[in-house]
Amino acid sequence: MNVLWDPDPVAVERYRFALGPDTTPLDSAVLVARFLHDNAQVDQVVIGADVALDEACSLSETVRLERPELGVILLRSRIDVTTLSQALRSGIREVVGADDHTGLADALRRSRELTTRLVGAAGGAASHDGKIVTVFSAKGGVGKTTVSTNTACQLARLGHKTLLIDLDLSFGDVAISLQLVPDRSVFDAVAMAGTIDDEGIRSLVTTHEASGLEVICAPNDPGDADRIPVATVAELIKVARRSYDFVVVDTPPSFTEHVLAAVDLSDVLVLIATLDIPAVKNLRVAIDTLDMIGSPKDARVIVLNRADAKVGLRPEDVESAIKTAIAVNIPSSLTVPASVNRGVPIVLDEPKLPVSVAIRDLVDSHIRPHSSGVVDVEPVDVHARRGLFRSRR
Repeated sequence: MNVLWDPDPVAVERYRFALGPDTTPLDSAVLVARFLHDNAQVDQVVIGADVALDEACSLSETVRLERPELGVILLRSRIDVTTLSQALRSGIREVVGADDHTGLADALRRSRELTTRLVGAAGGAASHDGKIVTVFSAKGGVGKTTVSTNTACQLARLGHKTLLIDLDLSFGDVAISLQLVPDRSVFDAVAMAGTIDDEGIRSLVTTHEASGLEVICAPNDPGDADRIPVATVAELIKVARRSYDFVVVDTPPSFTEHVLAAVDLSDVLVLIATLDIPAVKNLRVAIDTLDMIGSPKDARVIVLNRADAKVGLRPEDVESAIKTAIAVNIPSSLTVPASVNRGVPIVLDEPKLPVSVAIRDLVDSHIRPHSSGVVDVEPVDVHARRGLFRSRR
C-alpha cells in the first residue's frame, strides 16, 4: 500500500499511473504519521513537490527509526545538489522530478524491491518489539519513583530484559533510590542524536547488580534538562524497545514535552495517586488531559498508593471523583522508606510484604499481559545473583 502526501486534492489522480490504485492521499504530516502508526501494511510513502523540504525530511527521519523497511520517495519541481544531499541524509530513498511519471514508477519499483529484501532479512532473525511502560503522576510525593523502580526490578527479577529510564530530567531520584553512581546519563544521548543504536544505549546504562535491571539515569546537573531535545528522548525510547522486553519510564510530576513524547509511545500508562484531595484532583486533570490528546483509555492503569491510609478519604471516593476504576491498591508500609534509604527495592528485600504483593499484581495482571511477544520465565533467585556479583570482586 502507498501513501501520497500532497496538499493538492487532485494529485493522487495525476500520479495514478505510477502509484496504482492502492494509494491513500493525505494532506498533512500529522495525518501521515497517524496513518502510518495505524496501518502497518503501508510500505511506500510518496511526498509531493509542494511539501516543504524540511517537513519531508523530518518525517523521513522519524519513520526510518520506527520502520526502517518503509520506503520514502520525494517529488521535486527542481532538483539540485542541496536538495539531494538533505533528502538522502534524512533517509529518503530517491528524489524524482514531479513531472517524471515514468521515473516515479521506476523509483517505486526499486523501493519495493528494497523493502522486500529488508522485510525478508528481518523475518529471518528474531524480531523484537518490547513494551513501553510509563509511570506518571501529576503531583509529587505520591511514590511514583518507588513504584517505577520496584516495577522495573520485579520485571527484571522475572528474567525479562528491562530498562528503566529516569525522565525526570531536572530532579530525577532513580539513581539515588537504587544507590547507583552512573558515569553517563540521558544527557549523553544528545551527542548521538539521529544515530542512537543498541551499542549507544549500552554505553548509557548503569546496571543495578542486585536485580540485573539496567538504568539510564537523569543528569546530575538540573541545567542539562533544557538541553535535551524531545526528539532525542523519543529516539532513545524507540531504539530501546527493540533491545529490551520492557522499557519503564519514570517521569516528573507535570506534562512536559518529554513526558508527552513518552506517553505517545507507551503501551501501558501507570497513573498514580494517593488518598489526598490535591492528588485526586491532579489525577482527574491528568485523565482529562490524556483524553484531550487522544491517549487510549485501555492503556491506562490506575494505582492508588498508600491506599489504607486513614485520612478521611476512601478508595471508593477516589473512583467516584475520577470516574475510573482503581486497578491496584498498594498499602502503606514503614518498610518502604527504609528500603529506599538502603537502595534495595522492596520487591527484592521483602517479597512477601503486602506492598510487594501489590507490585507483583500490577506487573502480572496489568503490565505483562500487554506483552504477548514476551515469553514467561521463572523468577530469578536474587540472593544467588548477589552472591555471583560478590564473587567477581
